[in-house]
Amino acid sequence: MDLNKIMNDLVKKHPGEEEYHQAVREVLESIEDVVNQNPQLEAAGIIDRLVEPDRVLMFKVPWVDDNGTVHVNLGYRVQFNNAIGPYKGGLRFHPSVNLSILKFLGFEQIFKNALTTLPMGGGKGGSDFNPKGKSDAEIMRYCQSFMLELWKIIGPDTDVPAGDIGVGGKEIGYMYGMYKKLQREHTGVLTGKGISWGGSLIRPEATGFGTVYFAEEMLKTKGESFKGKTVAVSGFGNVAWGATLKINELGGKVVTLSGPDGYVHDPKGVTGEKVEYMLELRASNQDIVAPYADEFPDATFYPNKRPWEVEVDVALPCATQNELDGKDAQKLVDNGCMCIAEGANMPSTPEAVAIIQKNGLLFGPAKAANAGGVATSGLEMTQNAMKLAWTTEEVDEKLHHIMKSIHSACVEHGKKADGSVDYVKGANVAGFLKVANAMLDQGVI
Repeated sequence: MDLNKIMNDLVKKHPGEEEYHQAVREVLESIEDVVNQNPQLEAAGIIDRLVEPDRVLMFKVPWVDDNGTVHVNLGYRVQFNNAIGPYKGGLRFHPSVNLSILKFLGFEQIFKNALTTLPMGGGKGGSDFNPKGKSDAEIMRYCQSFMLELWKIIGPDTDVPAGDIGVGGKEIGYMYGMYKKLQREHTGVLTGKGISWGGSLIRPEATGFGTVYFAEEMLKTKGESFKGKTVAVSGFGNVAWGATLKINELGGKVVTLSGPDGYVHDPKGVTGEKVEYMLELRASNQDIVAPYADEFPDATFYPNKRPWEVEVDVALPCATQNELDGKDAQKLVDNGCMCIAEGANMPSTPEAVAIIQKNGLLFGPAKAANAGGVATSGLEMTQNAMKLAWTTEEVDEKLHHIMKSIHSACVEHGKKADGSVDYVKGANVAGFLKVANAMLDQGVI
């Protein structure tokens, strides 16, 4: 496999899509040896077929605000690969959404979903619509207009979208209502649904839970656990909330949260009513974390800064892509951090990952460490197909088992001669082999 040629060709074909290029390069660098050792993969054009999505739907979304003004946003759905199951991946509503970001997320989703052991392919979608500051009526009209295009290419056995940044239970509800009206059937076509109409328990917390479960498995390889550990968490949404809940349960202490405006340091820990306040912050539509320090005087707010300068044992970036750069990584190393697990999608830059790995820290990449959300979405699909609902304990137990299995797969394919584990390589190789073998079995299609 000529990595440089593949990347040069990809950049020429899709100029300016930096996030997408970054994600593809990171995977290909990890699997290069495996591809070179298996000439049948090159003969079947697996890499050339894998780096291009099966299809991309791009469409305009016209909607009317409460003042009667007409607006037009762009909607997307990237169906990347369905070798092992229906396309599966979230919908993101955020002004930063563009084709590059969705292709990066969809490409990552292929391997993340493969790692869960559940039959799910990879996809992603969304819009540059910003739900912040919009009324419920405006969000409803937008979601309905968005679904008027999306419904044509999705289905419970074809493509099953979920929520992501800017798309929570409310948005999923509005979209599902329109889908159900158009399709005239009640199926598990979207995940993240309300509990009373097909949703799964602990789905909002699942990504955070899964990240902590994965980090716990990494810590066990060093004879450690979360008990007594201080933890830096970024973000304050569902992922950060779920991670904080599970860390507290396992005896750790979360001392930071962050938003676009900066971060708060709470040396006493985010526990009890402080955890519930995270939900209030999220519901406020202000997208700022500063009010936490006003509500709880023990906490200090640091504007326009990130939490990676705080001295902690474990760091969980749970906000957004490329939020932890090389300088941040070096601060974590210098301050004695021993473990980093990615709760967000690709939150660490390549430079940061290189520094983290060079210094021997435990590092759980997003496609493995944050697979808990899509794993629980897969469990929701199973419950829908079987027409039943599992208890919180049943879902949590299944999620825990899946995350332990993902960790084991990463160790199997990422263990080095000195006994340490390259989790990036392990995750990429394990996910790639499952998808590549399925593609070989199914021929050139």
